[in-house]
Amino acid sequence: MEFLITFVLAFIIAFSATPIARKLAFKLGAVDVPKDDRRMHKKPIALMGGAAITVGFLISVLFSTILPVKMLTPNLDLIGMLAGIAIISVMGVLDDVKTLRSWVKLIFQLAAAFAVVFISDTRILGITNPFVKVGFTEFSMFFSYVLTILWIVGITNAINLIDGLDGLAAGVSSICSLSLFFVSILRNDLDPVTKIYTLVLTAALAGSTLGFLPFNFNPAKIFMGETGSAFLGFTLGVITIQGGLKTYAAISIAIPLLVLGLPLFDTIFAILRRMTSGKSIMEADRGHLHHKLIDMGLSQRQSVVVMYTASAALGLCAIVLADRGALSAIILLLAVAIFVIGGAKYMNEMGGSSDDDEDETDQQEDRQESDDKEPPAANPAVILENTTKGIIK
Repeated sequence: MEFLITFVLAFIIAFSATPIARKLAFKLGAVDVPKDDRRMHKKPIALMGGAAITVGFLISVLFSTILPVKMLTPNLDLIGMLAGIAIISVMGVLDDVKTLRSWVKLIFQLAAAFAVVFISDTRILGITNPFVKVGFTEFSMFFSYVLTILWIVGITNAINLIDGLDGLAAGVSSICSLSLFFVSILRNDLDPVTKIYTLVLTAALAGSTLGFLPFNFNPAKIFMGETGSAFLGFTLGVITIQGGLKTYAAISIAIPLLVLGLPLFDTIFAILRRMTSGKSIMEADRGHLHHKLIDMGLSQRQSVVVMYTASAALGLCAIVLADRGALSAIILLLAVAIFVIGGAKYMNEMGGSSDDDEDETDQQEDRQESDDKEPPAANPAVILENTTKGIIK
């Protein structure tokens, strides 16, 4: 019941705060104007929707620290995460309003990762190794810190890279959060404090993201912007470490790789694609997975549903891995992959395009705006002239 309260509270706050964030975005000039072929929308859309997600998450988490049962007590892990969120949120707002350079955003991301690592000593300690007598290989402190920072920064950018279609990053992040929530319930290798900590954070993150999604799903009324994608990526990256990667269990490595498999694959593929073509890895392009689905003839909604399905399949495999072992997870992954790929290939033959529905919606809105306008004032002289002509005739 306590976790349900955390989830519902985050949902309500984020859902209620999103219209406020939209109004604020227009006042600050945080608006995404379509100016290249990478953007799928056709008219300016407000950014900074991620502020509503962040507020919903923070209020829900802080509320969980003052419940009578005290599910979550303030500790260095939480303090380090909150410090990093503060840094990453400042970066997100600045980028949505003024559009920061890539290297400036990277500095902010590194600063947020350093804050987590050095305040809470959050780091990946080692990796399971069946070829040594102790069963694992412990990383040196230097390599542990470097790997942890790279992981947090990498996941932060991975969520940002898939934020290319209405509702995609929000939906995938919700699925990842819920997957981690159910995996944490099933894991017996976590100590009670870590388990409760992870459950609270993932419940709050899923609730706040799902509260924002109704406004962000196609056709979107607001985008999460860098404020949202950076926050979601950073928070997911930190949760996966604090909630399991800092242990030595073999399952700790596989689960976050599965849960975050879709954004990780898209990021790795993007880096390799840009390097082989001689471009900077920081240079944006139109070769992401969602772009490929659009080029196959799928609409925005169909492409997002395919990505949701793939992410949910990977999350389900992580849950099965935690519950039934590696063999069952591998069988499930192979079986689902066949149907997801096959379904995506022929999905564009199923009915009309959702983008046509979006165009129709835009036309209806334009007609409504025209109807709402007052008719031009009549000229008395013209009325008198027409009346006279009618009488004479």
